[in-house]
Amino acid sequence: MLSLVRRVLTALSMAGILAAFFRLRGRGGVPPRGGGWTEIDVGEYDA
Repeated sequence: MLSLVRRVLTALSMAGILAAFFRLRGRGGVPPRGGGWTEIDVGEYDA
């Protein structure tokens, strides 16, 4: 039973270390400010 707990704790700590590594190593940057939704006239949408 103790070895199972040890394995689970090891797996969780490894997952946490990997998540922290990828989080800190991430590309970051600034999200785009342009683009998004644009309004259209109903006349342009004749199906």
